[in-house]
Order: sequence, then structure tokens, then C-alpha cells
Amino acid sequence: MTTISAAAPLKGKRILIAKPGLDGHDVGAKVIALALRDAGAEVIYTGLRKTPDYVARVAVDEDVDAVGLSVLSGSHRDLVQQTRASLEAIGAGDIPLFLGGTIPAEDWPDLYALGVKQIYTSEMPLADVVASIAKTLK
Repeated sequence: MTTISAAAPLKGKRILIAKPGLDGHDVGAKVIALALRDAGAEVIYTGLRKTPDYVARVAVDEDVDAVGLSVLSGSHRDLVQQTRASLEAIGAGDIPLFLGGTIPAEDWPDLYALGVKQIYTSEMPLADVVASIAKTLK
């Protein structure tokens, strides 16, 4: 993988990449994790099939600056809602949530209303994803 930027726009940031739910496909999550790492972030990856409660606990335990959820199963609305609720229940509702995966555009308004900061799809260039996350976390 090529380096996103020599300037390391995410240096010092800690980002959790999580695969909540039953989806077993994590190539995209790993690609994003590597791009974020190449941009200077410290990336924590939860692995497959984690519950929203688990994701929230790891986010707090690891003192992350953001949580990126990767969802390909079509359950993105429920998983975002449950993850947001789990974060709020443990006093971490201020941690920004990003969402990536197979997310139909018609669902985006509802997801933003649930507190998602940005939504990324496989068509988006990695450099644009990294730049967007860096801008949000400034």
C-alpha cells in the first residue's frame, strides 16, 4: 500500500476500526486501517463479529479519538444506533462515529441523524477518506 501523506495528518490520533454484527467480510476494514496507520494514526482493530457493547467498551478502554464501523450486512442503521447507545451509556457519547461499507445513499440522512460524522463507500479514494477523517478530528 502506498503512503497517503508524508505529513501524517492523523499523527497522534487513536482510531478504533470495528466490525459489529454478524458480517464476516473485513477486507475493507483492514484496508482502511492500513490507510489510517499510513497517515500517522494508531489503529486498534476489534476483529470480526463484535457487539456494539464490546465496541463501546474497547473505545473507552483504548481512549480513542474516533470509532469507524464497517458494515456490509445491511444492518448499518441498527448497528449504528446500538453502538451510539452503548457509547452514551458509558459516558462516551462524544466519540465521533464514522461508517463505511455498503450503505445505500437513501439511508445516509437517518445515519447522520443518529450521529454518524461521515459515511464512506468503496468508491471513495483512500486519500479522500483519510483527509475527511483528519479534518473532522482536528
